[in-house]
Amino acid sequence: MFNVEAVRLAGSDIELPRMIPIEQRFAATAVEDLEGTIRSQVTEHDSTNPVSGKRIAITAGSRGIAQLDRIVATLVDALVSCGAKPFVVPAMGSHGGGTADGQRQVLAEYGITEESIGAPIVSSMETVVVTELPDGTPVHFDAEAARADGVVVLGRVKPHTDFRGTHESGLAKMIAIGLGKHRGAAALHRHGFEAFHSLIPAVAEAALQVVPIEFGMAVVENAYERVARLELVQPGELLEREAELLVAAKQLMPKLLMSDIDVLVVDEIGKDISGAGMDPNITGRSPVSPEQFRAVPIKRVVVLGLTEHTNGNACGLGLADVTTQRCVDQIEFGSFYTNSLTSGVPDGARIPMALADDRDAITAALHMSRGPHDRPAKVVRIRNTLSMPHVEVSEAYAQEVADHPDLTALGEPHDWDFDTTGTLRPLP
Repeated sequence: MFNVEAVRLAGSDIELPRMIPIEQRFAATAVEDLEGTIRSQVTEHDSTNPVSGKRIAITAGSRGIAQLDRIVATLVDALVSCGAKPFVVPAMGSHGGGTADGQRQVLAEYGITEESIGAPIVSSMETVVVTELPDGTPVHFDAEAARADGVVVLGRVKPHTDFRGTHESGLAKMIAIGLGKHRGAAALHRHGFEAFHSLIPAVAEAALQVVPIEFGMAVVENAYERVARLELVQPGELLEREAELLVAAKQLMPKLLMSDIDVLVVDEIGKDISGAGMDPNITGRSPVSPEQFRAVPIKRVVVLGLTEHTNGNACGLGLADVTTQRCVDQIEFGSFYTNSLTSGVPDGARIPMALADDRDAITAALHMSRGPHDRPAKVVRIRNTLSMPHVEVSEAYAQEVADHPDLTALGEPHDWDFDTTGTLRPLP
């Protein structure tokens, strides 16, 4: 299938640079008492807005939110303590292959099962149209959640991977697309991402007028994949407060602190890492509006594989320059293409140059990144675009690391650690 000799001939004069493990430092604000914070806020809400006797739906999405299972379980317990009857609904648009069983499976992989959270999980792709926008766009909403006495919208507030606005990924998007299921997500994506900066808050505002939202629970994470803020937001303040939390989220998110990169090696991508597989806020590569995403200049990107929890959805792979055969073999094209068709963005679903193994893929990227001047290659290796504090850089960065106040070398330069099949051993 591969002309392996041609690849090796093209890169025959390339020697992979030795790599240095380094630490990138970011703001580390974190919520220390997760359960206590949730319980106190729910109790305070109940004192003015009693929930006793109410059947309340709690949303659970498909993103890899830090300690999501603990947050959901604690919300369930706190609501039960106040006399409510909570249940969980998957709120993830078309993810999980766009099926009820697939979405239930996504939650199970995050540790969210009926046994672990102590509440029913009602997974269905059935929606009802609760209202319309002035232009006639239907607002779909999970049918079971719409029949509940209240809905708790749980979601992480963070920069989106395809557009910029006052509301990107967060509570408004959870209402508009997550709870809209496949039908709602498809209806909104037909407007195109260029409309999302106004469409998402408009749909959320319209839904808030007719759906019994009990409250929002906004999660903001820091660069260490820990919860930095956890805030109960009243329905009447939801849109205004989310816009403020998005500003805070952008200040806390990780980034690559190097000046420029010849080759970025990404061990894994996945929907549990980012809606775009690998976050354009980190790479600067977006399939929709690249001019809105600014990051360190990167010549070539190599993706080696997929995460386990992405279940074969390789969304975002098309933004890489090189990948591996093992990555292609991991793809489950049903969920991959369902996601891409729903979003209406084919670019992320393309298959880049796929090489026989990790060694060949990295060598090919180095070959294609070389400029007219012979200088040491600047290579950065990351596990994924969520795990950013500990990365590896080539020796060409040694002085830059020494001079940067937020970079520290954690060890001596070492050779790449490939096994006998040419596959890289995982980063520690």
